[in-house]
Amino acid sequence: MTMEKTKTTVLIVDDDFDFRNQMEIQLKAAGYQVVTAQGQADAEKKLKDLCPDIAVIDLMMENTDGGFALCYHIKKLYPSVPVIIVTAVTSETGYEFDASTAEEKSWIKADRMLTKPVRFEQLDGEIQKLLNR
Repeated sequence: MTMEKTKTTVLIVDDDFDFRNQMEIQLKAAGYQVVTAQGQADAEKKLKDLCPDIAVIDLMMENTDGGFALCYHIKKLYPSVPVIIVTAVTSETGYEFDASTAEEKSWIKADRMLTKPVRFEQLDGEIQKLLNR
C-alpha cells in the first residue's frame, strides 16, 4: 500500500499582487500547496484555521513594520513554523535588516531575510533548508 505524499503548505503574504501571484504559480508548479494573503490582517484571519509548514511574508504591508508584527504573531501561534521575510526595504529606505546576529534575532523573529527581487530558485532553496529536506 502506498501513502499519498502530503504537500508542503506555504503561506505567501504580500500586498504586491504581482509578486504574490508569481510566487504562487512557481511554488504550485514545484509541488507545494499554496495559501495566499494580501496583507497582515488577511493573514492573521487565515492563521486562525491554518498552520502552514512555512510562511513567506513581505515586510512592509499595511503598516511599515507589518511583516515583523506578523512574524511575531506566527511564532507565537506556531513556534516551529519557519518564517522567511522578503523585502525591498533596503532599496526603498536605505535601512538594512538581517536576522543573523543575536541582537537582531532577539527582535526579528524571522528565520531568514531575503531581499527583493527574489529568484524562485533562491526562495525554494531556503524553503528546503528550513524544512530540512
